[in-house]
Amino acid sequence: MESYKHLLNHITTFIFDVDGVLTNGEVHITSDGEMLRTMYIRDGFAMKAAVESGYRVIIISGGKNDGVRIRLQNLGITDIVLGSADKVEAFHEIIDGYQIDPQHVLYMGDDIPDYHVMKLVGLPTCPQDAAPEIKAISKYISHKNGGVGAVRDVIEQTMRVQGKWTTYFDGKHD
Repeated sequence: MESYKHLLNHITTFIFDVDGVLTNGEVHITSDGEMLRTMYIRDGFAMKAAVESGYRVIIISGGKNDGVRIRLQNLGITDIVLGSADKVEAFHEIIDGYQIDPQHVLYMGDDIPDYHVMKLVGLPTCPQDAAPEIKAISKYISHKNGGVGAVRDVIEQTMRVQGKWTTYFDGKHD
């Protein structure tokens, strides 16, 4: 695996999948068919810190759930694509719309639907428990599993390298 640390200096945009990255990949199905997911609070804190520090945080997921959308919106995330049948198309629409250099994007995915879009970014990453095919193309594999800190790991590392993690706490975020 190629060294990734130097790539963190250039990251301006984080893109995350939901199931298996922001969640542990488990879905609890209620008797009325509702699918419930659990998200890790520290991942949420890190995403909010990233947004408030000027990073663009984008969600591209094949899953579709209003509860997920509301949770992410409450963290200040405005670019949320749920129910995406083609993640590459969604990626291009967002990147082209904001004129983002793909080399400045950190994407975290965990399974085959993320594969092709991960090949387009400067820093493809994944949780420790990602599929082998995704691990094989990742420039960084978190020591954390999806849904339990992998997102916090990559955001915190990026913000620390860029000198923004500790400055985020200066007085206003107790």
